[in-house]
Amino acid sequence: MTRITSSAPAAAERAARRYENLLLLLLFLAFGFVFFDRQALAFLAPYMDKDFGLSNGELGTLSGVLALTWAVSGMIAGRLSDRLGRRKPILIGAVVLFSLFSSVSGLMSGFAGLLAARALMGTAEGAVLPMAQSLMVEASRENRRGLNMGLLQGSSAGLLGGIVAPIAVVWVAEAFGWRTAFYVTIVPGLVVAALIAKFVRERPPQGGPAPAAAPVAAPPRAALRDVIKQRNVVICMLIACCYLTWFVTLITFTPTYLTQVKGFTPGAMSGVMTCLGVAWVLWGFATPGISDRIGRKPALIGFTTLAVFCPIAIVYVSSPLALGALMLLTYTGLGCFTLFMATIPAETVPPGALATALGLIMGVGELAGGFLGPMISGWASDLWGLQTAMFIATGGAVAVVLLAFGLRETAPAVLRRRGTAGETALVEGGAA
Repeated sequence: MTRITSSAPAAAERAARRYENLLLLLLFLAFGFVFFDRQALAFLAPYMDKDFGLSNGELGTLSGVLALTWAVSGMIAGRLSDRLGRRKPILIGAVVLFSLFSSVSGLMSGFAGLLAARALMGTAEGAVLPMAQSLMVEASRENRRGLNMGLLQGSSAGLLGGIVAPIAVVWVAEAFGWRTAFYVTIVPGLVVAALIAKFVRERPPQGGPAPAAAPVAAPPRAALRDVIKQRNVVICMLIACCYLTWFVTLITFTPTYLTQVKGFTPGAMSGVMTCLGVAWVLWGFATPGISDRIGRKPALIGFTTLAVFCPIAIVYVSSPLALGALMLLTYTGLGCFTLFMATIPAETVPPGALATALGLIMGVGELAGGFLGPMISGWASDLWGLQTAMFIATGGAVAVVLLAFGLRETAPAVLRRRGTAGETALVEGGAA
C-alpha cells in the first residue's frame, strides 16, 4: 500500500513531463507553419513579378498589412482568452483559418486581392502565438521554461519558415508555378489543427495550484491597466517595435536585394536564406536556453549586439558562401524574440494576465515594427535604393540593445543566486 501511494506522485510527474513534450511538439509545428506561410510571399516575390510587377513599396505594404491585422488579432485574442479562461478553441480556429487564407493568395490576380488575402491571413495568425505560449508556460517546468518557449517560437519558425520554406517554396515555384506554392500551404495547417484538437488540454496535468483556483484569482489581475504598469512590459513593447523592424524588414527585402541588387541566382539566394533559417533554428533554442543560466537581460543585450551586424553583412559581403557563413553567426535576433515576447513578460505578470501581456507586446510590436517598418523601408528604398532597408534594420537592432539595459532581470535561477527570487511574480506565484 505504501509503495502504491509513493509511486503515485512519480507517475503523475512522468505524465506531466510526457504531456509537456507532446505539447511542445504540437505547438512547435503550429507556430512553425505560421511562419512557413508568412515567409512564403518574400520567397515567391521574384516569381510573382511577371504577374504583379511589385514595387518595393508594394512589397512592403503586403508585409505590413499582414503585420497590422496580426497585431490587432493578437491583442484581441489574448484579452479574450484571459477573460474566457479558454485557449484551445481559439488556437484551433486560428490554425485552420490561416491555412485557408494562405492558400487563397494563389487565387488572386491583382494587388488589391493579394492585399486582402494577406490581411485575412494576419488576422488568423495573430491569435496563434499568445495562445501557444500561454499553454506552454503553464505546462513547462521552471528549468525548461526558457528552452521550451525558445523552441516553440524561435526554432520552430526557423526550421519551417527559414529552412523548409525557402527550399520547398522555391522548388514548387520553379516546378509548378508560384500559385501552386501557395495552394499546398493548406495541407500541413489542417493536419496540425486536427492533432491539437485531439491531444492538447486546456489545463496541463498535475503541477502547480489546482486548476479550479485559477479562474477566481485571474480576473482582477488581468486588468489592462495593471499589465501596462509593469516596467518590463513597457520596455518589452518598445523592444518589440524595434526588433520587429529589424526582422520584418530583413525577411521582406533580403530575397529581392540578393537577386536584383547583388545579382545572386535564385539558387544562391535560396542558399543564403536557408543559412538564415539554420541560424534561426540554432539560436532560437540556444539563446533562451543560455538565458535560463546567465539571465534574460545579458542574453538579450549580447545576442542583439551580434544581430546588429546581420543587415550590414548583407550589404557589404559579395560572396554567397561568405555571406551564408556570416548569417549563421549574426542572425541571432530570432532567439531573442522569445525573451521579450514571452519569457520575460511571463515571469513578470500574474498568470491571469499572461495572454493579455503576450498579446499586447506582440500586437504593439507588429503594429509599429511589422506594419509601419516594412512600409517605410519600402518607400525609402524606392527613393534611395534597396540598401536603405538594410540600414533601417540595423538601426532597429541598435535601439534594442539600448532599451534592454532598462530591463529588470526575471530568470528564476539568476534571482535565486542573487537572493531576490521574490522580485519575480511567477516564481512566487504571481504578484500584481
